[in-house]
Amino acid sequence: MSSTLLAFCGAALVLAMIPGPSTAVIVRQALRGGRRAALATIAANELGLLFWASVAALGATALVAASEVAYDALRLAGAAVLIVLGVQSILGRRRAGAAGSEAREPAAGGWSAFRIGLLTILANPKAAVFAASFLPQFVPTGAPTLPALLLLSLVWVAVDTAWYLALVLLLGRLQAAMAGDRVRRTLEAVSGVILVALGVRMVLERP
Repeated sequence: MSSTLLAFCGAALVLAMIPGPSTAVIVRQALRGGRRAALATIAANELGLLFWASVAALGATALVAASEVAYDALRLAGAAVLIVLGVQSILGRRRAGAAGSEAREPAAGGWSAFRIGLLTILANPKAAVFAASFLPQFVPTGAPTLPALLLLSLVWVAVDTAWYLALVLLLGRLQAAMAGDRVRRTLEAVSGVILVALGVRMVLERP
């Protein structure tokens, strides 16, 4: 069991490190609202991940995978969220540049960041479908399936949280080392372009 759990932790860490919608949104919120917004976004993301993992443990995500209508509805909703967030970041950088180098957008509130993070993860059908295929691979032979899946879900969330906390800490240090709002706005614009690209890709992809 210990070797299986260790292998699962390694796999979960690799998954967390692969850039995707959650990473892009967390970085975007950190740049726009600072550490408070980033932490709220992480908390929401992990709550959503726990939801999808728990639902997968109960077998309900098979409904999402089997229903083209449900999958497409989630896919298009998630794409819209990413594109809107990306456009806001791009336009926010331009407005700040036009207003002058000293202009700075007010920091996003924690609740607003939490809502954005939760909406992003819950409107990502790939997270739902992937959870249903990822977790069962690490259930030890002979172990009670449901308790094992729920335990793996909690471990997955813990590993995911640890990675994103480390990422936000690193991002904060990079921001402190780089001078001025211009760098922050440039990074924000880059994150906006990435979000739009992820949203467009989500629109074009099929189940």
